[in-house]
Amino acid sequence: MGSSLNKSLVALAFAASFSASAFHNTSQKFELSGEIKQGGLIVGKTLPNNTVTLNGKVITVSRNGDYTFGFSRDDKQRYQLVITAVNGDRVTKTLIPSIREYNIQRIEGIKKSIMQPNPKSVARAQQDSKQVKAARKISSELGYFAQGFIAPIKGTITGVYGSQRVYNGVPKNPHFGLDYAGKTGDPVKAPASGTVLLWVPDMFYSGGTMIIDHGQGVSSTFLHLSNSYVKQGDQVKQGQVVAAVGKSGRATGPHLDWRINWFGVKIDPALVLKLQPLD
Repeated sequence: MGSSLNKSLVALAFAASFSASAFHNTSQKFELSGEIKQGGLIVGKTLPNNTVTLNGKVITVSRNGDYTFGFSRDDKQRYQLVITAVNGDRVTKTLIPSIREYNIQRIEGIKKSIMQPNPKSVARAQQDSKQVKAARKISSELGYFAQGFIAPIKGTITGVYGSQRVYNGVPKNPHFGLDYAGKTGDPVKAPASGTVLLWVPDMFYSGGTMIIDHGQGVSSTFLHLSNSYVKQGDQVKQGQVVAAVGKSGRATGPHLDWRINWFGVKIDPALVLKLQPLD
């Protein structure tokens, strides 16, 4: 825990230490919040008219100067974060996400029917996946990602980001969410304000599935829900009850699976909860 905190402070410290000298009086605002590690989401702040690029890709900067990007579960890339002022002044910082170790479980003797769903189920799951991917491609001008996140439920955490199971020697997809124990019907709150992008009550694997847009490609996804109290297109506020815990889809019992994405990059919700808003 101490190591993670130190890394967070270092991430903030380096931003503050070189911004003033590089941008002089034109660009004093260059701050970062978040942990530079696999699964981390970074929120930055600069002047609204500055240009931000990450490995050459332009990153959207809001009217308030907020921007964001993230690192995937197994990200080992070296990144060049470049902030360019309108007068041509530039700061370049190299970011290398720290490596994490994940819990791997090996389970033998799983029935073939479970390992290989029937073709009809596979086709349904593929259609579900297309809907989710389409929603996660949306980039809105909302800036709620920069205002901090709260836990959507107070339940005990029973599953963590990055863990993976190997069934009969075959590695399955890692778990990309944070699982909370709960009872069917328990209230689920919006972890940050945003717009409801998707609500489907009966996806094959994830059952009741909701996606909320927080801006600039950052979204929350809730899985296995039993009910929704909002609909697609609704604006929701942080802390608002938007859904109910369930055990729909291929769930073994009632719980909430909460996921965070930056577009297609799967982010660790536990790290997102540590983000501090930047002034």
